[in-house]
Formats: sequence, structure tokens, C-alpha cells
Amino acid sequence: MSTSPKTIFVTGATGLVGGHAVEEALARGHRVKALVRASSDARKLDEWGVEKILGDLEDADALARGVAGADWVFNCAAKVGDWGTLAEFRRLNVEALRLLLDAAVAAKVRRFVHVSSLGVYEGRDHFGTDEATPPAADSLDAYTRSKTEAETLALSYCKEKGLPVAVVRPGFIYGERDRTVLPKLLTNLRRGTFAYFGSGEQALNCIYVKNLVHGIFLAAENPDAVGEVFNLTDGEPVSKRRFVGSVADLAGLPAPRRKIPLKLAKFLATVVEGGARLRGRKDAPIINKARYKFLGLHLDYSIEKARRVLGYSPPYGFDEAIARAMAEHAPAPRG
Repeated sequence: MSTSPKTIFVTGATGLVGGHAVEEALARGHRVKALVRASSDARKLDEWGVEKILGDLEDADALARGVAGADWVFNCAAKVGDWGTLAEFRRLNVEALRLLLDAAVAAKVRRFVHVSSLGVYEGRDHFGTDEATPPAADSLDAYTRSKTEAETLALSYCKEKGLPVAVVRPGFIYGERDRTVLPKLLTNLRRGTFAYFGSGEQALNCIYVKNLVHGIFLAAENPDAVGEVFNLTDGEPVSKRRFVGSVADLAGLPAPRRKIPLKLAKFLATVVEGGARLRGRKDAPIINKARYKFLGLHLDYSIEKARRVLGYSPPYGFDEAIARAMAEHAPAPRG
């Protein structure tokens, strides 16, 4: 493994994963170039003195400037969410990725780490599923289907064009500076509208963002990672109830007690989503198939391959990680 300073081009650098990847790269003494849209909040990058490449994932010229002179590329950008058309997700997660891969081939980058998702697996209960299980051809939602196609595309560039690609598949990501998931969960907890699907004891495939970034760097450094995919989680059992209960406790809120029977939740997800799509609804309904997958299914995946090949050992246990992630949401001290 190489520890010499590298130039790293990071996409999604103003997002949760990309921002932490940039921060860690700088801490390790690497030089960073970050793809930044004109509308993005880049104050952290400016504070860190990062070289910004203005443009977006569909801007071939900006991508060429970004990869020029780069040793590694960390593709942390993606259109995410549990609602939208497949065409919308494909445009940014697959076709724009092709532009980035082409630029990386032309620039002869030495490692391309693509951040995928554990959502690429079939939408069913999982008990220790590992990378020998192929991704699902037809996922439950447009986002995860586009991520499956993106993985296939990235790996094809490794096989056919010699681009040294490694793919990491994180689970549900949480951490400091999260602007979406934890704030939304906290809003629902404060309103008393959160409900478990079933018992809440089903496994949640979560990963703290700093554990994920640790895995990304291992995939960049290890020659055995080329052409491979790696499941990444926090590496310990975390149920939906443990995760949500920890968030509530750290925010000074009562633990939620409401439960929707699992079969009813699955039925409602199918019916409500179908009706919303027929009406052409632009935003996600309160219950849909993607949310059923997140809250209803048992999502336990093996990370033994990452441990064996990469030497991956999550630096942060769940209790410490969720406390760090929730520090900015902690209730104000009384008195």
C-alpha cells in the first residue's frame, strides 16, 4: 500500500460522504480537487483551501479539468432519494458516470473508487448476504436500480479499458453534517409521527460516514481491490429500534412506540405508491416501497470480504459513532 501524497479528485464534495472524504484526504496530507456546482454551499471547502472545479456531473469539460493530474478519483456523487423516475436517476447516476469514467481513462488515473450502495441487492430480507450474491436486475425503486447499472458500467471500464476501478457498497449512511436523513427523522420524532414497520428489531445496514471513508481509502490503497466490490457497514448488529431509539435519546426525545404490522405496511406501501404514480405525484408519499425496504426488511450483510482483502476494521463502534453524529442535534442544556 502507498502512503505517499496523492492528488485526489472528489465528486460530491459538498455532500455528506464527499465532504468527509475531502476532510480525511487533507488530514492525510493529500491534495484535493473537488467538483462543485455553482449553486452548492462550498464554505467548508473554502475554509479548507480546497481547489474547486466549477461544474457538474454532466459537464465533460469540468470533469476533464478535475481528473487532470489526479492519481485517484473518489466518485461520491449521486442522485439519491426514494422517489423519481428511472430516467432521472439514470441520467445522473449512469450516463454522467460514463463521462467521468471516460475522463478518468483519458487521464490515466491510478485508482477510481466508485461509491455504490447495498441497495443493489434484491429487495428481500438478508441474513449475512455477501458479494457472491449478484445485484438485483430489477430493484424496488429507481435509485437502487440506477446504482446497479452504475456498478456494472464502472466495472466494465475496469475489464474492457483497464481503468483500475474498485467499488464500495455502503449501507445506510449517517454522520456529522448530514442535511437530510437525521434531520427528517428528528422532525418525525418530534411530531410523534414515526412508526416502526413490525417490531423494529429487524437489522439496519448502517454505516457511520467516517467508517465508510476509511473503507474508501483502503479501496484506493490496496492493489487487490481493483475489479472488486466490497460491502461496508459498521460491522456490528444494529436494529432499526436501536438506531432510532439512540437518535431519540440523544436528542432528548421519548423513544417512539408506534408500530404498523409488517404485512399491513407492505400492502400500504404498494397501494399508496401505485396511486401516487398514477397521479404523477412529484414528491414521495409518506409510505412507499423504498421506505418499506428501509424500515420493514431485515438487512444484514457480510463485510468479511472487506475485512479479509482490505483489512477493513471500522474505526468507530456504533455507540460512539451515533453520539458523534448527533452532537450537533443535542438538546440545549437546561438552566
